[in-house]
Amino acid sequence: MDQNIELKSINELFGMNFYIPNYQRGYRWKKQQVKDLLDDINEFINRSKGNHPQDNFYCLQPLVVKETIPDKEKLISELPKEASDGEILCKVKKAIKNNTRWEVIDGQQRLTTIYILLAVLRNAASYSIEYETRKGSKDFLSDIKENKAGENIDYYHIVEGKNTISEWFKDKNDEYKKQFKETLLNKVQFIWYESDEDSIKVFTRLNIGKISLTNAELIKALFLNHSNFTGEDDEKVRLKQYEIASQWDRIEYTLQNEEFWLFLHNLGYTNPTRIDFIFDLMCDMGKLDSFIDWKKDKETDIGTDQYKTFRYFNAYFHSNIAKKRAQNNHIAFIEQCWAEISNIFQTFEEWFNDLELYHYVGYLIENGSKLNNILEKWYGEKDKEAFVNDLINEITKKIKDCKDLSQQYEINGGKFKTVCKPLLLLYNIQTAILQNENNLDNYNLGVFYKFPFHLYKKEGWDVEHIDSNTENDLTKKVTQNEFLLNLYNGVSPDEQKKIEEFINNPAAKNFSDFEKYKNNSTKSLNDDEKNQIWNFTLLDSSTNRSYGNSIFSAKRRIIIGKDKGKLIPIPKIKNNKLVVEEEKNAQSSFIPPCTKQVFLKYYSAAYESPNYWEKSDAEAYRQDMMNTLKEFGVTISKGNSTKEEDNGK
Repeated sequence: MDQNIELKSINELFGMNFYIPNYQRGYRWKKQQVKDLLDDINEFINRSKGNHPQDNFYCLQPLVVKETIPDKEKLISELPKEASDGEILCKVKKAIKNNTRWEVIDGQQRLTTIYILLAVLRNAASYSIEYETRKGSKDFLSDIKENKAGENIDYYHIVEGKNTISEWFKDKNDEYKKQFKETLLNKVQFIWYESDEDSIKVFTRLNIGKISLTNAELIKALFLNHSNFTGEDDEKVRLKQYEIASQWDRIEYTLQNEEFWLFLHNLGYTNPTRIDFIFDLMCDMGKLDSFIDWKKDKETDIGTDQYKTFRYFNAYFHSNIAKKRAQNNHIAFIEQCWAEISNIFQTFEEWFNDLELYHYVGYLIENGSKLNNILEKWYGEKDKEAFVNDLINEITKKIKDCKDLSQQYEINGGKFKTVCKPLLLLYNIQTAILQNENNLDNYNLGVFYKFPFHLYKKEGWDVEHIDSNTENDLTKKVTQNEFLLNLYNGVSPDEQKKIEEFINNPAAKNFSDFEKYKNNSTKSLNDDEKNQIWNFTLLDSSTNRSYGNSIFSAKRRIIIGKDKGKLIPIPKIKNNKLVVEEEKNAQSSFIPPCTKQVFLKYYSAAYESPNYWEKSDAEAYRQDMMNTLKEFGVTISKGNSTKEEDNGK
């Protein structure tokens, strides 16, 4: 692959011959699209007049082209039959030049609109465009006549485009038109991208697949453009390009792994190539700034649109190509740039494979920290220990609002479940870290268990009560039925049959048979205690919505089922009859470790009342949470208790 990529002003297109192949539709821009382009250039002109011009140029979408000879028979017919060697060479070159065209794979609508715009502004010399499907299109474009608009749909839209442009300029004076034309010729630029791939495949991807060229693809063309290595030994260049291409593919392959990617990112990234984000980081962090000769300043030279990262790297290449040629060492600046890219990626790999770094960095990303800020800390510290301390300090700031949750409960009027979420997630993550530390020596492994951020982010997690916060008034049939639905999954098959008989009989009065399942023990949590951290855990949103009011034993069975990859449906009442659907494969099978341990009563010294979450269970859960998070200074008060009570005094 040898792709050329650069920025070309409209002025630099003059004298070129463009060819629109028949796999593309004809010219179809409507009035509004033409007007939008004119308005955008006008806005750029006005912005440039200000005291703080934002951009030094107006950048159009990429113009993807391929050098081709569309009419090979015509070329052959022009080749000389008999002539001297000198004449043959001269005539062959002339014939090839006359028949060579730039096949436009993407960008033909803008290219044609700008051609029409130049015609309206009375610019005689320009470039030429010929549509394969309209043999007279080249001549028509050179002299657009309204009376031919009805000949075909392409001519109609071309005439409409010309009229829209003429109308737009109707109230503009000659001075403005001159300024607009000057801007159009010299400051409006295409990203010129020469492709050597199959034209139809590229067109299908860009137009039918609606997948735009990414910054990464444009930057890759810079790295693999053979002209950047002029003067170097061909074999040396080939090996360097192969090395970069191979490493590039490995980086992209690794980033496509969801476990790796969602450790570093939250959901929502839409680019088809993921290596782009490394280039975006380098641009935002200014990793190449000191090697670039800015024309004005960074923001002005690279702009702010979706292709600013490409222009950042393009500026680096153009700033260094001439310097390295003078030193007869072209590859050095390529290696220098690639070393920065590799270093960032290798840093991410190191974090991913390290017990503490993986969990702490992943936690901070999930809770809104910027990856470039974390990288800056990494580069700024002298060793890993100092960096880990930085991460711990940053995490401590993230949970400052939920260190003393009884106080938050009072401030927020009892509605603080969202305040709990960062702490509950940290509890799960720190539990994983401690589990690793306790097992690594035994198993001689780098990481024994990793919290799966990719599953956590994909499934969506809520903070939910362990013991239901809803108390049913059991004096009415409707609330009795609701209680029994929430009870159903937590009892034996014989008891389930009794529940079915009770619900299916509207006149049933024997609810007293089920009173034993209502926890009236003095060991249970009161209403205030149910709204404390010791009665909260993380549940995926589907479980939360479906089973939020189920009793503890029913939730326990459901959680165990999901952990085994089974979805246990909660029963429903339809037409006064109990309906129980069959178990099926679960959409989610990941259960955070602490959630699983809660429903296994892992934290309780004595296993009492398996059907209920009692105060002793809640106390043990709270104490383990404080022990696990003591490094972060977490204090979890018991309702209105004092700090002395919390500290065991």
